[in-house]
Amino acid sequence: MEYENKLVLAPMVRVGTLPLRLLAAQYGADITYGEEIIDHKLLKCERKINEIVDSTDFVEKGTDNVVFRTCKEEKGRVVFQMGTSDAVRALRAAKIVCNDVAAVDINMGCPKSFSLSGGMGAALLSKPELIHDILTTLKRNLDIPVTCKIRLLKSSNDTVELARRIEKTGVSALAVHGRKVPDRPRDPAKWHEIADVVASLSIPVIANGDVFEYDDIQRIKVATGASSVMVARGALWNASIFSPEGKLPWEEVKREYIRKVLPA
Repeated sequence: MEYENKLVLAPMVRVGTLPLRLLAAQYGADITYGEEIIDHKLLKCERKINEIVDSTDFVEKGTDNVVFRTCKEEKGRVVFQMGTSDAVRALRAAKIVCNDVAAVDINMGCPKSFSLSGGMGAALLSKPELIHDILTTLKRNLDIPVTCKIRLLKSSNDTVELARRIEKTGVSALAVHGRKVPDRPRDPAKWHEIADVVASLSIPVIANGDVFEYDDIQRIKVATGASSVMVARGALWNASIFSPEGKLPWEEVKREYIRKVLPA
């Protein structure tokens, strides 16, 4: 997995499932993140081959509940994003999926109460020692790239300091959402603070926040210095945002999505 000069589909809960990932890749996304899966949930799963839709499913034991679905077509680009607050548990969970995905990413930016109460997501931002423990444990024991995604801290200096500590764990890349934990989607992304992180690291930084049109991809690259860009809501609204030829009509995109959901 290479992280330089890439277009990336962001992890989105309940949205970033296989059909959207395949659709985004069809329109030009180089890397596609799955929706965040909590380590506890994955540890309850078993791997099954679904011959009907030609997929690899991780199914909750004793049920028909598919927790994560992938396929051979996306193996070289799909990133499994995990929610965790424990290094040993994270490794156990990662080992379940590591042979079927291109990389593992740790969610360190989700501000939702569920994540925070479990010590996951943005709760990790105030626990650099735990971050180090989780990332180094995964790096030492997995043969695929390990990355993480963070939000901005209270000050730019704090964010840069944490990013440098993360870089020292040996991760392959760092995604930075240009908002702080209290911020909401309506608040403008702080691209200038992502730029501070880019200038301070040698590993690839993936810039995320307020990319709604294809032209925004170049704008955020120029503003931040990041070579790779992650798209969330822009891709949710119209997955053809990744196409340099311009977005397609929504009705056409919708039909393509249905084809991914209901393959022939």
